[in-house]
Amino acid sequence: MTKITDLDAQTQLELEAAAFRRLLAHLDERKDAQNIDLMNLAGFCRNCLSKWYAAAAEEKGINIDYDEARERVYGMPYSEWKAKHQQPASAEQLAAFDNKSKG
Repeated sequence: MTKITDLDAQTQLELEAAAFRRLLAHLDERKDAQNIDLMNLAGFCRNCLSKWYAAAAEEKGINIDYDEARERVYGMPYSEWKAKHQQPASAEQLAAFDNKSKG
């Protein structure tokens, strides 16, 4: 069995890319998992992934703006996703978010 420490850089890159694609597919399947829930539980959300994607592109000298990155992560323009799938945050969700950001 191959150990992760034995992987060449290209194989590691391919595995990481596959895992990222699977994460995006999973989030697409779980539209019920609202961004505020992700932030409260994991400390990141779809918007964070979008920012990380755009930042990684910038590091490579590729000009991908935040809206383009969000479209990649959300699978559609953000405004469309928001209209179709984003629910208003509950008082409990907002309180949990506020407590996390103060901590």
